[in-house]
Amino acid sequence: MGKIVTSENVSLDGVVQDPTGEEGFKFGGWFGRMSDADRGAWGALEFQEALAAGALLLGGRSYQYFATGWASRDGEWADRLRSLPKYVVSSTLADPSWVNTTILTGDVLAQVAKLRETADGDVVVYASGQLVQALLEHDLVDELRLVVHPFVLGSGERLFRETSDMKPVRLVDARTIGEGLSLLVYRPIRDA
Repeated sequence: MGKIVTSENVSLDGVVQDPTGEEGFKFGGWFGRMSDADRGAWGALEFQEALAAGALLLGGRSYQYFATGWASRDGEWADRLRSLPKYVVSSTLADPSWVNTTILTGDVLAQVAKLRETADGDVVVYASGQLVQALLEHDLVDELRLVVHPFVLGSGERLFRETSDMKPVRLVDARTIGEGLSLLVYRPIRDA
């Protein structure tokens, strides 16, 4: 049995919108503001996460971003991402370009629950805010990994939105990454 693990970059106030500056958000590009030391430490963390993953689960827009950026890159990290099975939640993607990709349609939540049962290792969800929200709402997230960037944006789309009920979590790891990033790891408390 695998775990569904979300891996997110967020501002201190939880904003996930337009981290690379391609969407026209007034604070877009915030991800690129990290120092070289933070970028190196973040890269090492993310590479280790990719090595430990058994599969990737992505929303349609995040898949397009990753497929465009990683499919033709060189190096061990890119090779690892290419080799992983990738599952994409999309109603518009018909012909995935990135190798080892399966499109999930229909009852996606049931398919994700089945994927969790059959996966060999962690199924890591990168970005994909709308998908993460749906997985949280339906108690399909087993671990939340948040890399918190040290600034407040004050506006923008946040990772955590309205839910039907409180979602209690337990902090299982907290550490500094590089000079100014924080890694916070939470696990849901299912019997609260």
